[in-house]
Amino acid sequence: MPTDDAAVALVAVRDEPLSVDEALAAVRHPVCGGVALFVGVVRDHDHGDSVTGLEYSAHPTAEETMRAVCDEVLASSDAVRLAAVHRTGTLAVGDLAVVVAAAAPHRGQAFDACRAVIDTLKARTPIWKHQQLGDGSSEWVGLP
Repeated sequence: MPTDDAAVALVAVRDEPLSVDEALAAVRHPVCGGVALFVGVVRDHDHGDSVTGLEYSAHPTAEETMRAVCDEVLASSDAVRLAAVHRTGTLAVGDLAVVVAAAAPHRGQAFDACRAVIDTLKARTPIWKHQQLGDGSSEWVGLP
């Protein structure tokens, strides 16, 4: 179980470039010997199609949903600190789309918490991706 000073240290939805260093700094804690990080990067393909860029749109409740997910993971894991930041707006191939960090006393606990956060965020957070494909067409991903 988390320590008395366990916290969701950083949650944000931003239309500016993300920082891995910011997420790492947010989760550092003296009782934590393990920090796990997930960085989602815009790739140049999806399901066999070429991708030239994309745009993320977020519902006004997206950040609130992200915080709720982090609170749930914190309460049900051995994590001590969590951070999650998602980008919105226009992104190019190679840009950071999402950064999640989890700190816990041991590495396995940090890995488990980090995976729980990113998997649950992807399933529940109302953020949608509009991909620009290499053939000039586009597609929406993640719409309800």
